[in-house]
Amino acid sequence: MFQALGKVDAIISVAGEAKWAKFSELTEEDYYTGIQSKLMGQVNLVRIGLNYLHPKGSITLTTGILADDPVINTASAAMVNGAIHSFVKAAALEVDDGKRINVVSAGLVEDAYERYKDYFPGHVPIPMRNVAMAYQRSVLGKDHGKIIRVY
Repeated sequence: MFQALGKVDAIISVAGEAKWAKFSELTEEDYYTGIQSKLMGQVNLVRIGLNYLHPKGSITLTTGILADDPVINTASAAMVNGAIHSFVKAAALEVDDGKRINVVSAGLVEDAYERYKDYFPGHVPIPMRNVAMAYQRSVLGKDHGKIIRVY
């Protein structure tokens, strides 16, 4: 993809999955699903994407509230989200040419509330507009190495 596009000003990733299941039922393979898909998918996007990013360009990864406020059945997903947070803070220390890397971490969005409300009791749904503004902040702002929380 990057070879076809050439240099870009910004990269945003919202990709990756992780297994949701009871902690007592998660297998080692279940954890690897999140590690290989969401964690390493986003890490590798940064590793490769930096080579195709203009100076002062931006990379934005995506996690979610589970890194800070996990709920039942999310041991694997929470672990992966927390790892991405740590990765962004550490990688930002070594990214140069004015390039920036951040992560947007959103809570349960209104659009998904009905589907997931039973998993997130007491959580206030977040307007999608607020999440979109967090991505805008990451791409167009000056933040670097930040976890932009929208909870």
